[in-house]
Amino acid sequence: MLDDTLKAQLQTYLGMLRQPIRLIASLDSSERAAEMRELLQEIAALSDKVSLDETGDDARKPSFVIAKEGETHGVRFAAIPLGHEFTSLVLALLWTGGHPPKVEQEVLDQIKALDSDLNFEVYMSLSCHNCPDVVQATTLMTVFNPRIKTTVIDGALFQDEVNERNIMAVPATFLNGEMFASGRMLVEEILAKVDTGVVAREAEKLNAKEAFDVLVVGGGPAGASAAIYAARKGIRTGIVAERFGGQVNDTLAIENFISVKETEGPKLVAALEEHVKTYDVDIMPLQRAVGLAEPSKTDSKHAGLIEVKLESGAILRSKSVILATGARWRNLNVPGEEAYKNKGVAYCPHCDGPLFKGKHVAVIGGGNSGVEAAIDLAGVVGHVTLLQFDTELKADAVLQRKLRSLENVTILTSAQTTEITGDGTRVNGLTYTDRVSGESKHIALEGVFIQIGLVPNSDWLKGTLDLSKYGEIEINHHNATSLPGVFAAGDVTTIPYKQIIIAMGEGSNAALGAFDYLIRQ
Repeated sequence: MLDDTLKAQLQTYLGMLRQPIRLIASLDSSERAAEMRELLQEIAALSDKVSLDETGDDARKPSFVIAKEGETHGVRFAAIPLGHEFTSLVLALLWTGGHPPKVEQEVLDQIKALDSDLNFEVYMSLSCHNCPDVVQATTLMTVFNPRIKTTVIDGALFQDEVNERNIMAVPATFLNGEMFASGRMLVEEILAKVDTGVVAREAEKLNAKEAFDVLVVGGGPAGASAAIYAARKGIRTGIVAERFGGQVNDTLAIENFISVKETEGPKLVAALEEHVKTYDVDIMPLQRAVGLAEPSKTDSKHAGLIEVKLESGAILRSKSVILATGARWRNLNVPGEEAYKNKGVAYCPHCDGPLFKGKHVAVIGGGNSGVEAAIDLAGVVGHVTLLQFDTELKADAVLQRKLRSLENVTILTSAQTTEITGDGTRVNGLTYTDRVSGESKHIALEGVFIQIGLVPNSDWLKGTLDLSKYGEIEINHHNATSLPGVFAAGDVTTIPYKQIIIAMGEGSNAALGAFDYLIRQ
Protein backbone atom coordinates (compact mmCIF):
# COMPACT_ATOMS: atom_id res chain seq x y z
CA MET A 1 0.00 0.00 0.00
CA LEU A 2 2.76 2.45 1.02
CA ASP A 3 5.98 2.55 -0.97
CA ASP A 4 9.35 2.53 0.79
CA THR A 5 9.71 6.31 0.62
CA LEU A 6 6.34 6.96 2.26
CA LYS A 7 7.01 4.30 4.90
CA ALA A 8 10.32 5.94 5.80
CA GLN A 9 8.67 9.38 6.02
CA LEU A 10 5.79 8.07 8.10
CA GLN A 11 8.10 6.19 10.47
CA THR A 12 9.99 9.43 11.09
CA TYR A 13 6.76 11.25 11.87
CA LEU A 14 5.50 8.50 14.16
CA GLY A 15 8.71 8.85 16.14
CA MET A 16 7.29 12.22 17.29
CA LEU A 17 4.31 10.59 19.06
CA ARG A 18 4.26 11.40 22.76
CA GLN A 19 1.53 8.97 23.80
CA PRO A 20 0.08 5.69 22.46
CA ILE A 21 -2.79 5.78 19.95
CA ARG A 22 -5.22 3.22 18.55
CA LEU A 23 -6.55 2.71 15.06
CA ILE A 24 -10.09 1.36 15.54
CA ALA A 25 -11.27 -0.14 12.26
CA SER A 26 -14.82 -0.93 11.14
CA LEU A 27 -14.39 -3.30 8.20
CA ASP A 28 -16.46 -5.51 5.95
CA SER A 29 -15.58 -8.07 3.30
CA SER A 30 -15.15 -5.56 0.45
CA GLU A 31 -11.99 -5.07 -1.59
CA ARG A 32 -11.62 -1.51 -0.29
CA ALA A 33 -11.84 -2.80 3.29
CA ALA A 34 -8.96 -5.16 2.54
CA GLU A 35 -6.95 -2.20 1.24
CA MET A 36 -7.75 -0.21 4.37
CA ARG A 37 -6.71 -3.12 6.61
CA GLU A 38 -3.41 -3.35 4.74
CA LEU A 39 -2.77 0.38 5.18
CA LEU A 40 -3.58 0.30 8.90
CA GLN A 41 -1.40 -2.77 9.46
CA GLU A 42 1.51 -1.03 7.76
CA ILE A 43 1.04 2.08 9.93
CA ALA A 44 0.86 0.04 13.15
CA ALA A 45 4.01 -1.87 12.21
CA LEU A 46 6.01 1.36 12.01
CA SER A 47 5.69 2.35 15.69
CA ASP A 48 5.27 0.63 19.04
CA LYS A 49 3.03 3.53 20.05
CA VAL A 50 0.40 2.58 17.42
CA SER A 51 -1.94 -0.40 17.77
CA LEU A 52 -4.66 -1.73 15.48
CA ASP A 53 -8.10 -2.76 16.78
CA GLU A 54 -10.45 -4.34 14.21
CA THR A 55 -13.49 -4.59 16.50
CA GLY A 56 -15.10 -1.31 15.40
CA ASP A 57 -18.78 -1.53 14.44
CA ASP A 58 -19.51 1.84 12.84
CA ALA A 59 -22.25 1.87 10.20
CA ARG A 60 -19.86 3.33 7.62
CA LYS A 61 -17.68 0.50 6.42
CA PRO A 62 -14.86 0.57 5.69
CA SER A 63 -13.72 3.29 8.08
CA PHE A 64 -11.39 3.79 11.03
CA VAL A 65 -10.97 6.11 13.99
CA ILE A 66 -7.68 7.50 15.28
CA ALA A 67 -8.04 7.65 19.07
CA LYS A 68 -5.88 7.97 22.15
CA GLU A 69 -5.14 4.71 23.93
CA GLY A 70 -8.09 3.80 26.15
CA GLU A 71 -10.49 6.16 24.30
CA THR A 72 -12.84 5.87 21.32
CA HIS A 73 -13.23 9.56 20.51
CA GLY A 74 -11.30 10.79 17.50
CA VAL A 75 -11.44 11.71 13.85
CA ARG A 76 -12.95 9.00 11.62
CA PHE A 77 -11.73 8.38 8.09
CA ALA A 78 -14.34 6.73 5.86
CA ALA A 79 -11.59 6.79 3.28
CA ILE A 80 -8.17 5.46 2.44
CA PRO A 81 -6.42 8.81 2.99
CA LEU A 82 -3.64 8.84 0.45
CA GLY A 83 -3.12 11.29 -2.42
CA HIS A 84 -3.76 14.86 -1.27
CA GLU A 85 -5.08 13.55 2.07
CA PHE A 86 -1.90 11.73 3.15
CA THR A 87 -0.77 14.85 5.01
CA SER A 88 -4.17 14.96 6.75
CA LEU A 89 -3.64 11.37 7.91
CA VAL A 90 -0.16 12.16 9.23
CA LEU A 91 -1.38 15.24 11.13
CA ALA A 92 -4.30 13.32 12.64
CA LEU A 93 -1.88 10.67 13.90
CA LEU A 94 0.54 13.25 15.31
CA TRP A 95 -2.06 15.48 16.99
CA THR A 96 -3.85 12.50 18.55
CA GLY A 97 -0.49 11.26 19.77
CA GLY A 98 0.22 14.49 21.59
CA HIS A 99 2.45 16.28 19.09
CA PRO A 100 1.54 20.01 19.23
CA PRO A 101 -0.05 21.59 16.14
CA LYS A 102 1.47 24.64 14.48
CA VAL A 103 -1.42 26.99 15.21
CA GLU A 104 -1.76 30.02 17.44
CA GLN A 105 -2.59 29.29 21.08
CA GLU A 106 -5.51 31.70 20.71
CA VAL A 107 -7.05 29.38 18.09
CA LEU A 108 -6.61 26.31 20.32
CA ASP A 109 -8.17 28.14 23.26
CA GLN A 110 -11.14 29.09 21.09
CA ILE A 111 -11.59 25.47 19.99
CA LYS A 112 -11.45 24.19 23.56
CA ALA A 113 -13.97 26.80 24.69
CA LEU A 114 -16.71 25.68 22.28
CA ASP A 115 -19.48 24.29 24.47
CA SER A 116 -21.89 22.67 22.01
CA ASP A 117 -22.00 19.26 20.33
CA LEU A 118 -20.72 19.55 16.75
CA ASN A 119 -20.76 16.61 14.35
CA PHE A 120 -18.90 17.38 11.11
CA GLU A 121 -19.09 15.20 7.99
CA VAL A 122 -16.58 16.28 5.36
CA TYR A 123 -17.00 14.86 1.86
CA MET A 124 -13.81 15.05 -0.19
CA SER A 125 -11.98 13.44 -3.09
CA LEU A 126 -8.37 12.28 -2.99
CA SER A 127 -7.53 14.44 -6.01
CA CYS A 128 -8.95 17.62 -4.45
CA HIS A 129 -6.24 20.10 -3.44
CA ASN A 130 -8.68 22.29 -1.49
CA CYS A 131 -10.13 19.46 0.62
CA PRO A 132 -7.17 18.95 3.01
CA ASP A 133 -7.67 22.42 4.53
CA VAL A 134 -11.19 21.52 5.65
CA VAL A 135 -10.21 18.00 6.71
CA GLN A 136 -7.29 19.26 8.79
CA ALA A 137 -9.32 22.09 10.34
CA THR A 138 -12.12 19.82 11.54
CA THR A 139 -9.59 17.18 12.61
CA LEU A 140 -7.84 19.76 14.78
CA MET A 141 -11.16 20.72 16.36
CA THR A 142 -11.99 17.07 17.07
CA VAL A 143 -8.64 16.28 18.67
CA PHE A 144 -8.82 19.28 21.02
CA ASN A 145 -12.49 19.25 21.98
CA PRO A 146 -14.29 16.02 23.04
CA ARG A 147 -17.68 17.50 22.09
CA ILE A 148 -16.68 17.73 18.42
CA LYS A 149 -16.80 14.79 16.03
CA THR A 150 -15.45 14.62 12.47
CA THR A 151 -15.95 11.99 9.81
CA VAL A 152 -13.93 12.38 6.61
CA ILE A 153 -15.70 10.67 3.70
CA ASP A 154 -14.24 9.85 0.29
CA GLY A 155 -17.04 10.65 -2.15
CA ALA A 156 -15.76 8.09 -4.66
CA LEU A 157 -15.81 5.38 -1.97
CA PHE A 158 -19.34 6.19 -0.76
CA GLN A 159 -20.98 7.10 -4.07
CA ASP A 160 -24.49 6.14 -2.94
CA GLU A 161 -24.23 8.52 -0.01
CA VAL A 162 -23.00 11.29 -2.30
CA ASN A 163 -25.92 10.75 -4.65
CA GLU A 164 -28.45 10.63 -1.82
CA ARG A 165 -27.24 13.97 -0.48
CA ASN A 166 -26.89 15.48 -3.96
CA ILE A 167 -23.25 16.34 -3.42
CA MET A 168 -21.83 17.58 -6.73
CA ALA A 169 -18.76 19.46 -5.49
CA VAL A 170 -16.10 18.95 -2.83
CA PRO A 171 -15.17 19.74 -0.19
CA ALA A 172 -18.75 19.62 1.08
CA THR A 173 -19.13 19.97 4.85
CA PHE A 174 -22.22 18.95 6.84
CA LEU A 175 -22.74 19.95 10.47
CA ASN A 176 -25.19 17.98 12.61
CA GLY A 177 -26.77 16.54 9.48
CA GLU A 178 -27.30 19.86 7.68
CA MET A 179 -25.27 21.46 4.89
CA PHE A 180 -22.72 23.76 6.55
CA ALA A 181 -20.35 24.90 3.79
CA SER A 182 -19.13 24.09 0.31
CA GLY A 183 -15.55 24.83 -0.64
CA ARG A 184 -12.22 25.44 1.02
CA MET A 185 -12.27 26.68 4.62
CA LEU A 186 -9.58 27.28 7.21
CA VAL A 187 -10.07 26.57 10.89
CA GLU A 188 -10.49 30.29 11.61
CA GLU A 189 -13.34 30.47 9.07
CA ILE A 190 -15.11 27.48 10.61
CA LEU A 191 -14.72 28.94 14.08
CA ALA A 192 -16.15 32.24 12.86
CA LYS A 193 -19.30 30.40 11.73
CA VAL A 194 -19.82 28.28 14.84
CA ASP A 195 -18.62 30.91 17.36
CA THR A 196 -20.60 34.01 16.40
CA GLY A 197 -18.92 36.23 18.96
CA VAL A 198 -15.51 35.92 17.29
CA VAL A 199 -16.37 38.39 14.51
CA ALA A 200 -17.14 41.21 16.93
CA ARG A 201 -14.09 40.43 19.05
CA GLU A 202 -11.82 40.45 16.01
CA ALA A 203 -13.32 43.71 14.70
CA GLU A 204 -12.65 45.38 18.04
CA LYS A 205 -8.99 44.32 17.89
CA LEU A 206 -8.60 45.54 14.30
CA ASN A 207 -10.14 48.92 15.13
CA ALA A 208 -7.53 49.39 17.85
CA LYS A 209 -4.55 48.96 15.54
CA GLU A 210 -2.25 51.89 14.87
CA ALA A 211 -2.09 53.31 11.36
CA PHE A 212 0.16 51.55 8.87
CA ASP A 213 2.69 53.09 6.52
CA VAL A 214 1.64 50.60 3.84
CA LEU A 215 -1.50 48.47 4.00
CA VAL A 216 -1.80 45.72 1.38
CA VAL A 217 -5.32 44.52 0.58
CA GLY A 218 -5.17 41.00 -0.85
CA GLY A 219 -2.99 37.98 -0.11
CA GLY A 220 -2.26 36.52 -3.54
CA PRO A 221 1.10 36.63 -5.36
CA ALA A 222 0.87 40.40 -5.93
CA GLY A 223 -0.13 41.12 -2.34
CA ALA A 224 2.52 38.85 -0.83
CA SER A 225 5.22 40.38 -3.01
CA ALA A 226 4.11 43.91 -2.14
CA ALA A 227 4.14 43.14 1.59
CA ILE A 228 7.65 41.68 1.44
CA TYR A 229 9.07 44.60 -0.52
CA ALA A 230 7.40 47.13 1.79
CA ALA A 231 8.54 45.38 4.97
CA ARG A 232 12.12 45.26 3.71
CA LYS A 233 12.07 49.06 3.67
CA GLY A 234 11.62 49.01 7.44
CA ILE A 235 8.20 50.66 7.42
CA ARG A 236 5.05 49.56 9.26
CA THR A 237 3.39 47.08 6.93
CA GLY A 238 0.10 45.23 7.16
CA ILE A 239 -1.65 42.77 4.85
CA VAL A 240 -5.37 42.13 5.07
CA ALA A 241 -6.88 39.34 2.97
CA GLU A 242 -10.01 37.25 2.67
CA ARG A 243 -7.85 34.19 2.06
CA PHE A 244 -4.10 34.02 1.68
CA GLY A 245 -3.04 32.90 -1.78
CA GLY A 246 -6.21 33.97 -3.54
CA GLN A 247 -6.91 32.30 -6.87
CA VAL A 248 -3.61 30.38 -6.74
CA ASN A 249 -5.19 28.10 -4.14
CA ASP A 250 -7.44 26.77 -6.91
CA THR A 251 -4.60 26.20 -9.39
CA LEU A 252 -3.11 22.72 -9.59
CA ALA A 253 -0.20 22.39 -12.01
CA ILE A 254 2.13 25.42 -12.36
CA GLU A 255 4.86 24.87 -14.95
CA ASN A 256 5.78 28.43 -16.00
CA PHE A 257 7.04 29.89 -12.72
CA ILE A 258 10.59 30.71 -13.74
CA SER A 259 13.31 28.78 -11.83
CA VAL A 260 10.75 26.28 -10.49
CA LYS A 261 10.22 23.53 -13.06
CA GLU A 262 6.90 22.38 -11.63
CA THR A 263 4.80 23.04 -8.55
CA GLU A 264 1.19 23.18 -7.39
CA GLY A 265 -0.88 26.16 -6.30
CA PRO A 266 -1.31 25.20 -2.62
CA LYS A 267 2.44 24.54 -2.30
CA LEU A 268 3.26 27.93 -3.78
CA VAL A 269 0.74 29.61 -1.46
CA ALA A 270 2.33 27.94 1.58
CA ALA A 271 5.76 29.15 0.45
CA LEU A 272 4.44 32.68 -0.09
CA GLU A 273 2.89 32.80 3.36
CA GLU A 274 6.04 31.44 4.99
CA HIS A 275 8.14 34.06 3.19
CA VAL A 276 5.85 36.91 4.28
CA LYS A 277 5.97 35.70 7.89
CA THR A 278 9.77 35.99 7.95
CA TYR A 279 9.31 39.77 7.90
CA ASP A 280 7.65 42.15 10.33
CA VAL A 281 4.28 42.13 8.59
CA ASP A 282 0.98 42.33 10.45
CA ILE A 283 -1.09 39.61 8.73
CA MET A 284 -4.86 39.93 9.12
CA PRO A 285 -6.52 36.93 7.43
CA LEU A 286 -10.18 36.14 6.77
CA GLN A 287 -11.09 39.79 6.39
CA ARG A 288 -13.02 41.12 3.38
CA ALA A 289 -12.57 44.74 2.33
CA VAL A 290 -15.82 46.50 1.40
CA GLY A 291 -14.89 50.17 1.22
CA LEU A 292 -12.06 52.61 0.57
CA ALA A 293 -12.02 56.27 1.61
CA GLU A 294 -9.44 58.96 0.89
CA PRO A 295 -8.00 60.99 3.79
CA SER A 296 -10.52 63.06 5.69
CA LYS A 297 -10.18 66.84 5.46
CA THR A 298 -12.16 67.42 8.65
CA ASP A 299 -10.96 64.67 11.00
CA SER A 300 -7.75 66.04 12.52
CA LYS A 301 -7.08 62.82 14.43
CA HIS A 302 -6.83 60.79 11.23
CA ALA A 303 -5.59 63.49 8.88
CA GLY A 304 -3.65 62.13 5.92
CA LEU A 305 -4.77 58.53 6.50
CA ILE A 306 -6.57 56.40 3.94
CA GLU A 307 -9.33 54.21 5.38
CA VAL A 308 -10.13 50.62 4.43
CA LYS A 309 -13.48 49.43 5.77
CA LEU A 310 -13.92 45.69 6.39
CA GLU A 311 -17.04 43.54 6.20
CA SER A 312 -16.86 43.01 9.97
CA GLY A 313 -17.32 46.75 10.50
CA ALA A 314 -13.69 47.36 11.44
CA ILE A 315 -11.72 50.19 9.87
CA LEU A 316 -7.98 50.03 9.14
CA ARG A 317 -5.99 53.20 8.42
CA SER A 318 -2.77 53.70 6.50
CA LYS A 319 -0.62 56.39 4.94
CA SER A 320 -0.66 54.40 1.69
CA VAL A 321 -2.62 51.41 0.38
CA ILE A 322 -1.83 48.74 -2.20
CA LEU A 323 -4.87 47.02 -3.73
CA ALA A 324 -4.11 43.44 -4.80
CA THR A 325 -7.52 41.77 -4.58
CA GLY A 326 -7.02 39.61 -7.69
CA ALA A 327 -9.79 38.05 -9.73
CA ARG A 328 -12.36 35.27 -9.58
CA TRP A 329 -13.83 32.76 -12.01
CA ARG A 330 -16.07 34.39 -14.61
CA ASN A 331 -19.68 33.23 -14.62
CA LEU A 332 -21.59 32.37 -17.78
CA ASN A 333 -24.61 34.32 -16.50
CA VAL A 334 -27.09 32.04 -18.21
CA PRO A 335 -30.29 30.56 -16.75
CA GLY A 336 -29.58 27.56 -14.54
CA GLU A 337 -25.98 28.42 -13.65
CA GLU A 338 -26.67 29.90 -10.24
CA ALA A 339 -29.49 27.46 -9.45
CA TYR A 340 -27.27 24.43 -10.06
CA LYS A 341 -23.97 25.60 -8.56
CA ASN A 342 -22.52 22.66 -6.62
CA LYS A 343 -25.37 20.58 -8.04
CA GLY A 344 -23.61 19.78 -11.29
CA VAL A 345 -22.23 23.22 -12.15
CA ALA A 346 -18.57 23.28 -11.11
CA TYR A 347 -15.44 25.35 -11.63
CA CYS A 348 -12.65 23.05 -10.38
CA PRO A 349 -12.14 19.85 -12.41
CA HIS A 350 -9.38 18.61 -10.11
CA CYS A 351 -11.59 18.83 -7.03
CA ASP A 352 -14.93 17.73 -8.38
CA GLY A 353 -13.99 15.50 -11.31
CA PRO A 354 -14.03 12.22 -9.31
CA LEU A 355 -17.68 12.82 -8.37
CA PHE A 356 -18.58 12.46 -12.07
CA LYS A 357 -16.84 9.14 -12.66
CA GLY A 358 -18.26 7.42 -15.74
CA LYS A 359 -20.69 10.29 -16.45
CA HIS A 360 -21.11 12.69 -19.38
CA VAL A 361 -19.97 16.23 -18.62
CA ALA A 362 -19.33 19.44 -20.54
CA VAL A 363 -16.48 21.92 -20.32
CA ILE A 364 -17.27 25.46 -21.45
CA GLY A 365 -14.23 27.38 -22.65
CA GLY A 366 -11.58 26.73 -25.29
CA GLY A 367 -8.59 28.50 -23.74
CA ASN A 368 -5.78 26.80 -21.84
CA SER A 369 -7.84 26.35 -18.67
CA GLY A 370 -10.79 24.84 -20.55
CA VAL A 371 -8.71 22.44 -22.62
CA GLU A 372 -6.64 21.39 -19.58
CA ALA A 373 -9.88 20.75 -17.69
CA ALA A 374 -11.25 18.60 -20.54
CA ILE A 375 -8.02 16.57 -20.67
CA ASP A 376 -8.07 15.97 -16.91
CA LEU A 377 -11.74 15.03 -16.87
CA ALA A 378 -11.41 12.66 -19.82
CA GLY A 379 -9.35 10.34 -17.63
CA VAL A 380 -12.15 10.10 -15.05
CA VAL A 381 -15.57 10.66 -16.63
CA GLY A 382 -17.32 8.71 -19.35
CA HIS A 383 -17.40 11.48 -21.96
CA VAL A 384 -16.46 15.15 -22.24
CA THR A 385 -18.06 17.67 -24.59
CA LEU A 386 -16.04 20.89 -24.89
CA LEU A 387 -17.94 23.97 -26.10
CA GLN A 388 -16.07 26.98 -27.48
CA PHE A 389 -17.87 30.22 -28.35
CA ASP A 390 -15.31 31.19 -31.00
CA THR A 391 -14.67 29.47 -34.32
CA GLU A 392 -11.52 27.75 -33.00
CA LEU A 393 -9.86 26.78 -29.75
CA LYS A 394 -7.49 29.32 -28.21
CA ALA A 395 -5.39 26.92 -26.12
CA ASP A 396 -1.71 26.21 -26.75
CA ALA A 397 -1.09 23.88 -29.69
CA VAL A 398 0.40 21.14 -27.50
CA LEU A 399 -2.76 21.06 -25.39
CA GLN A 400 -4.99 20.97 -28.46
CA ARG A 401 -3.07 18.01 -29.86
CA LYS A 402 -3.46 16.11 -26.62
CA LEU A 403 -7.18 16.91 -26.46
CA ARG A 404 -7.85 15.77 -30.01
CA SER A 405 -6.08 12.47 -29.33
CA LEU A 406 -8.62 11.48 -26.69
CA GLU A 407 -11.41 9.18 -27.88
CA ASN A 408 -13.99 10.22 -25.30
CA VAL A 409 -13.92 13.94 -26.11
CA THR A 410 -16.20 15.87 -28.47
CA ILE A 411 -15.25 19.43 -29.48
CA LEU A 412 -17.94 21.92 -30.50
CA THR A 413 -16.83 25.32 -31.80
CA SER A 414 -19.07 28.30 -32.60
CA ALA A 415 -21.27 27.10 -29.74
CA GLN A 416 -22.95 29.66 -27.47
CA THR A 417 -24.29 28.17 -24.25
CA THR A 418 -27.71 29.66 -23.54
CA GLU A 419 -29.02 27.63 -20.59
CA ILE A 420 -28.00 24.96 -18.08
CA THR A 421 -30.93 22.66 -17.42
CA GLY A 422 -31.80 20.44 -14.50
CA ASP A 423 -34.53 18.46 -12.82
CA GLY A 424 -34.77 20.80 -9.84
CA THR A 425 -32.17 18.84 -7.91
CA ARG A 426 -29.19 18.50 -10.23
CA VAL A 427 -27.96 19.28 -13.73
CA ASN A 428 -29.34 17.16 -16.57
CA GLY A 429 -28.02 19.04 -19.62
CA LEU A 430 -27.36 22.29 -21.39
CA THR A 431 -28.76 24.16 -24.37
CA TYR A 432 -26.53 25.93 -26.88
CA THR A 433 -26.93 27.84 -30.13
CA ASP A 434 -24.92 26.83 -33.17
CA ARG A 435 -23.61 30.26 -34.19
CA VAL A 436 -23.16 29.14 -37.83
CA SER A 437 -26.63 27.69 -38.47
CA GLY A 438 -28.49 29.56 -35.72
CA GLU A 439 -30.02 26.27 -34.59
CA SER A 440 -30.68 25.66 -30.88
CA LYS A 441 -29.53 22.27 -29.59
CA HIS A 442 -29.63 20.40 -26.28
CA ILE A 443 -27.10 17.97 -24.80
CA ALA A 444 -27.98 15.53 -22.02
CA LEU A 445 -25.32 15.90 -19.31
CA GLU A 446 -24.70 15.30 -15.62
CA GLY A 447 -22.14 18.03 -15.05
CA VAL A 448 -20.95 21.36 -16.47
CA PHE A 449 -17.45 22.75 -15.78
CA ILE A 450 -17.13 26.47 -16.55
CA GLN A 451 -13.68 27.70 -17.61
CA ILE A 452 -14.11 31.07 -19.35
CA GLY A 453 -11.62 33.32 -17.65
CA LEU A 454 -11.56 35.76 -14.75
CA VAL A 455 -13.36 38.85 -13.39
CA PRO A 456 -11.45 41.45 -11.32
CA ASN A 457 -12.44 41.72 -7.65
CA SER A 458 -13.09 45.45 -7.81
CA ASP A 459 -16.86 45.80 -7.32
CA TRP A 460 -16.30 47.39 -3.92
CA LEU A 461 -14.19 50.16 -5.50
CA LYS A 462 -16.74 51.50 -8.00
CA GLY A 463 -17.07 55.25 -7.68
CA THR A 464 -13.91 55.49 -5.56
CA LEU A 465 -11.15 55.40 -8.18
CA ASP A 466 -10.83 54.98 -11.95
CA LEU A 467 -11.72 51.56 -13.37
CA SER A 468 -11.56 50.35 -16.96
CA LYS A 469 -14.69 49.28 -18.82
CA TYR A 470 -13.84 45.71 -17.71
CA GLY A 471 -13.72 46.73 -14.05
CA GLU A 472 -9.92 46.64 -13.80
CA ILE A 473 -8.12 49.26 -11.69
CA GLU A 474 -6.32 51.71 -13.94
CA ILE A 475 -2.66 52.22 -12.97
CA ASN A 476 0.39 54.06 -14.28
CA HIS A 477 3.97 52.82 -14.58
CA HIS A 478 4.46 53.30 -10.81
CA ASN A 479 1.30 51.24 -10.17
CA ALA A 480 -0.39 54.37 -8.82
CA THR A 481 -4.16 54.67 -9.14
CA SER A 482 -6.21 57.82 -9.63
CA LEU A 483 -6.46 58.21 -5.83
CA PRO A 484 -3.32 59.73 -4.24
CA GLY A 485 -1.52 57.27 -1.99
CA VAL A 486 -3.40 54.28 -3.38
CA PHE A 487 -1.55 51.79 -5.59
CA ALA A 488 -2.66 48.53 -7.18
CA ALA A 489 -1.09 45.35 -8.51
CA GLY A 490 -1.87 42.00 -10.09
CA ASP A 491 -4.91 40.56 -11.81
CA VAL A 492 -7.25 43.28 -10.49
CA THR A 493 -5.42 45.91 -12.59
CA THR A 494 -5.19 46.79 -16.27
CA ILE A 495 -1.99 44.80 -16.86
CA PRO A 496 -2.72 42.80 -20.02
CA TYR A 497 -1.38 39.41 -18.97
CA LYS A 498 -2.72 37.67 -15.88
CA GLN A 499 0.14 35.46 -14.77
CA ILE A 500 1.49 34.58 -11.30
CA ILE A 501 5.03 35.69 -12.03
CA ILE A 502 3.82 38.97 -13.55
CA ALA A 503 1.61 39.63 -10.52
CA MET A 504 4.62 39.18 -8.24
CA GLY A 505 6.64 41.71 -10.22
CA GLU A 506 3.72 44.14 -10.20
CA GLY A 507 3.37 43.75 -6.44
CA SER A 508 7.04 44.62 -5.98
CA ASN A 509 6.66 47.64 -8.27
CA ALA A 510 3.60 48.84 -6.34
CA ALA A 511 5.48 48.60 -3.03
CA LEU A 512 8.38 50.59 -4.43
CA GLY A 513 5.91 53.12 -5.81
CA ALA A 514 4.21 53.42 -2.42
CA PHE A 515 7.55 53.87 -0.65
CA ASP A 516 8.56 56.59 -3.11
CA TYR A 517 5.21 58.29 -2.47
CA LEU A 518 5.73 58.16 1.30
CA ILE A 519 9.20 59.66 1.36
CA ARG A 520 7.99 62.58 -0.76
CA GLN A 521 5.14 63.49 1.59
